[in-house]
Amino acid sequence: MEFTDVVKARHSYRGFLPKAVDQQTLQDVFELANWAPSNCNIQPWHVHVVSGDACNRLREKMKAAAQHQPGGNPDFPWQGKFSGDYRERQICSAVGLWEYQGVTRDDREKRAWSWMRNFEFFDAPHIAFIFITDEFPETVRLAGDTGMYAQTLMLALRDRGIGSCPQTSVSCYPDLVRDELGVETHFKLLMGLPFGYIDPSDKANDFRTDRAALDKNTIFHN
Repeated sequence: MEFTDVVKARHSYRGFLPKAVDQQTLQDVFELANWAPSNCNIQPWHVHVVSGDACNRLREKMKAAAQHQPGGNPDFPWQGKFSGDYRERQICSAVGLWEYQGVTRDDREKRAWSWMRNFEFFDAPHIAFIFITDEFPETVRLAGDTGMYAQTLMLALRDRGIGSCPQTSVSCYPDLVRDELGVETHFKLLMGLPFGYIDPSDKANDFRTDRAALDKNTIFHN
């Protein structure tokens, strides 16, 4: 794919086929993602790619945790309290997704189902958990570097015909993930990234968010 096409084709897919991505493709994609830039080339991301039975076990445990402990205990607390244009975009994103999922705002049961889909990893056969270390005080810089890695990874996946969905929701249960995968406690869970081949029958995959006009966030100086 041309680069412009890859960028525009990447969006948050929320429905996947059970077909696994072969190991060689996984190896190629994650090696390519490692070429992402980082401050002083420290490459602070630590990634665990979970597939097969391990992915299914973690999916079931995540669903149970979300049902019994809503909100969890994230390493990086998030309130989700926005205002102005940011709040408007947040609402448009949620309501737009619900529309494609057949969810109405007053249907609490269906809204709960939509939320729980996050912890089912949208049926993806793979999920990558992306951590950063807490050994240094430069957390914001490390998170910024790791965001560049995640974007590179998502583009590399999409170039291979693979969809993904960056999630902070699954990062609400970092202890569960660390325990299941044997990750040391100084690695803090920044996000999860379920991925796989896209299910064309899932209407949620047809939903697209829009983007603000360029002059809303970019100023050119001469």
